[in-house]
Amino acid sequence: MLELTFGIYPLSVAGTPFGLAVGPPDNYGKIQLALQDLKGESKKLFPRNYLIYTKEWESKMLSLADRYLDAGLLGDLTLGCGDWTHQQEIDIEMDNWLDFIRKVINRYGSHLASLQITNEPNLSFMEGSKPYILNALVEGVIAAKKETRKRNLPLKIGFGSVPESPAAVPRFWENLSKAGGKTFIDSVDFVGHNFYLDVFDEQPLDLKEIPASVKRTLRNLREKDLVTAGIPASVPIRVTENGWPTGKNPVANIDRSYEHQAKVLETIIRTIYNLRQELIISHYELFGLRDADSSKEDLFYQFGITRDDYSPKPAYYTFKKLIQELGI
Repeated sequence: MLELTFGIYPLSVAGTPFGLAVGPPDNYGKIQLALQDLKGESKKLFPRNYLIYTKEWESKMLSLADRYLDAGLLGDLTLGCGDWTHQQEIDIEMDNWLDFIRKVINRYGSHLASLQITNEPNLSFMEGSKPYILNALVEGVIAAKKETRKRNLPLKIGFGSVPESPAAVPRFWENLSKAGGKTFIDSVDFVGHNFYLDVFDEQPLDLKEIPASVKRTLRNLREKDLVTAGIPASVPIRVTENGWPTGKNPVANIDRSYEHQAKVLETIIRTIYNLRQELIISHYELFGLRDADSSKEDLFYQFGITRDDYSPKPAYYTFKKLIQELGI
């Protein structure tokens, strides 16, 4: 029986359309205490972290990975691709990108459960803005799988995605099918999917509308997008980013309560759990553990299930309960 593996983004910095949301520094001791408490004595809870590659940032990113390793925060690692704030960056120098992937596997592979190549390659204002992104995704996945096989590591390799929307890259899945091929398909162990229901819309969803929205999002991926890309139904989907922040929507000016955060997250997670066998969904990974800055009412600073001092919101206890009930 397919059960659900849980994960969480354990740090505080959050990306926004306006830059980074930052606040008090991360406390690695408190992070470890929270992760241990959430998973209890018998369940799994994988940290999910990010490195973003450019040639200029490589050394900085490897130093960051060393810090994650020392703090026990390597589990599911995502390698983002390119600086999407730099519009003139039109080439990635493919050999350097692939060499970076191999370096990460060689240095940290034995500490990782999975490696995701690209985070949101079909989001038009992020990685999807780069003309090289499809080749970087395909060649990166192939290189990563080849390296893990060479080193006999039980490391799952995948890539990321977001739902179809006006902000998504047109014909992404069709173009991925053309750029891919058998070696690529055979190298894919999972497809990650980032989606945020009822977060960025001006009109909030009623709680009872959320299950249908979750089902529509994940069925579109499984039954339409992955079919178009030629990815078999046996390849698991991972929900790799999902969350519901508190605070205030900076556009719609609607307050979002701690109590409602707990209700929404429970509704989403239970819906995903109920779909897990039908759609082959293996993981749910929450964004995230801690607010970037709880003193700022803007929702981008309040994605956490704890405040920025690690004191729990009601959703913390809800997430802990769901891990114990539904998790591996």
